[in-house]
Amino acid sequence: MLSTDPHRALYHAFVDQELDPWLALLPQQLAAGLDRKRFGDLPAWEKAVAKLPDLPSDRHVRLDQDIVTVDVALDEANRQRCENLLKKLMPWRKGPYRLGDITIDTEWRSDWKWQRLAPQLSPLRGRRVLDVGGGNGYHGWRMAGAGADFVLVLDPSPRFYYQFQAIRHFVGNADAGRTHFLPAGIEDVPERLEAFDTVCSMGVLYHRPSPLDHLKQLRDALRPGGELVLETLVVQGDDKTVFMPGERYAAMGNVYFLPSSQALSHWLQRCGFERVRVVDETDTTTDEQRATDWMQFQSLADFLDPDDHSLTREGYPAPRRAILIAEKPR
Repeated sequence: MLSTDPHRALYHAFVDQELDPWLALLPQQLAAGLDRKRFGDLPAWEKAVAKLPDLPSDRHVRLDQDIVTVDVALDEANRQRCENLLKKLMPWRKGPYRLGDITIDTEWRSDWKWQRLAPQLSPLRGRRVLDVGGGNGYHGWRMAGAGADFVLVLDPSPRFYYQFQAIRHFVGNADAGRTHFLPAGIEDVPERLEAFDTVCSMGVLYHRPSPLDHLKQLRDALRPGGELVLETLVVQGDDKTVFMPGERYAAMGNVYFLPSSQALSHWLQRCGFERVRVVDETDTTTDEQRATDWMQFQSLADFLDPDDHSLTREGYPAPRRAILIAEKPR
């Protein structure tokens, strides 16, 4: 099966990483995550990736700089073909990427978040990393560039899966096959797996109606002594401050709990984490999240009060994000 299965690299990686409790679940999870009946646009995304032209073997890949870069020479016909096919996968949310002389200017300057986060991380060299809600994998590629031994990006969006596969087409094996994507969510990780040295959850917690359950799921994926990286929307306040918006927050309809950083630290401690620390707290600006030629829908500027950017258009405090790092006890 592994010799013909299009996901054989993922299967082999799970075998190599001895993720046996998860391995048996992969066929079902892949089938559900890439269900053509459920996702009507999926065949078009799959076709776009399949049509990307063969690339010269002479290329230089950089996963350790702000723009994930593949220096490769493309003639004008193949350059235009690649750009047209990549645009069929729009909107591109996380990045940026430069593929040949095609720059994918994504909605988020995800490199800014990485710059705030990377100096605070335990060294990634040799570590197993799980990136929950990792979008198209930008931060996953950066973690591989920082030396992680195995990176699994987990996101239920099939569009992001095919964006990741498009980037994989350009990257080739420059990461020695250390970076992978599974179109699934944290609820699909086997209970009490305790397999990862670093688990990241960035931009997920506020979408969860039961945030403490999410924190416990992240904890159970970590090995004893492992490190959690948690990034989420917060509000200003003390350790008792938790805000729950109405039906929409910054035009998003699936936002539940926005704690203060102090309250979130308390949540983490109650969920069994130790050495909890807030390493960054930053207001999100319209320079960091904005519409581009590669994401042409409304973005942050459209979701703020036009007369007062300290408020959302619903009148709530404007988006503010914090990064917390914590450890699972040994």
